[in-house]
Amino acid sequence: MRGGPGGSHNPPLPPALLYLPDGSALPLPLEPPPGPTAAELLRRLQGALRLPPAAGDALALWLGSELLEVQLKPRHRPLRLVRHWPELLLRFSLGSPAAIAQDEPCLQLRRNVFFPKSRELELQEEELLRLLYEEAREQLQAGRYPVDPPEAAELGGLSCRLRLGPFEPGRHTELSLRPMLGELLPPGPPARWGALFRRSREPGPSQRLLEAFARAPGPEAPPAGLYRDFLRRCHALPGYGCAFFPGAIERPSGGLLGRGGLRPQNRLSPE
Repeated sequence: MRGGPGGSHNPPLPPALLYLPDGSALPLPLEPPPGPTAAELLRRLQGALRLPPAAGDALALWLGSELLEVQLKPRHRPLRLVRHWPELLLRFSLGSPAAIAQDEPCLQLRRNVFFPKSRELELQEEELLRLLYEEAREQLQAGRYPVDPPEAAELGGLSCRLRLGPFEPGRHTELSLRPMLGELLPPGPPARWGALFRRSREPGPSQRLLEAFARAPGPEAPPAGLYRDFLRRCHALPGYGCAFFPGAIERPSGGLLGRGGLRPQNRLSPE
């Protein structure tokens, strides 16, 4: 942009909001276009959050919306990609023209899909493990990791332990946990789970969650160990560490009356 008589200059841009896995947002100053690279922003973020050097490998910057999620390469410039977001949606999403016109991506800090799960369990820094735990929990709550009710309850019990502290009989009851079922167990199934348990004469979701909470490590367990335990359990779930994207399978027509064409599918890519 051109300035006044004194010459030309680029006015400062408003800070970008970078969303962390726990739902909080951190303002990041941006330079005029083309703006900093993803690697530069990640280094600034490590300093702002006082994250260890391992965070540069374990975490990555993403641009995401309801239509598309993209992990940025270190050389990518988020500001440039935001300006070209509609073009990316036309190429890589199944959104309608109206949805594409209204879509707006968010800059997010998330797990690097190329970070090996074996190295994840070697991490010792509590804050880095907490960020990885928060994202795993968010993806679990979004229904992206298929999980059976008993294992979901065990993961929910660990989340209870991290949120509420050590289990205390009398204070922590089914009644006190019931309002949090939607935040501690994957969505959709709580009511259906109840019917399933009634048919099989097994405990309902709130009772199973309470029992898992009671089995969680006591006050001697440090948060870092609890985060690692949660991540270790998630490693056994299909889909953990994957990048999810919409896709379509093109099926050739099968004979004169066969139906071919594109059939939308929900896809994931392994790390």
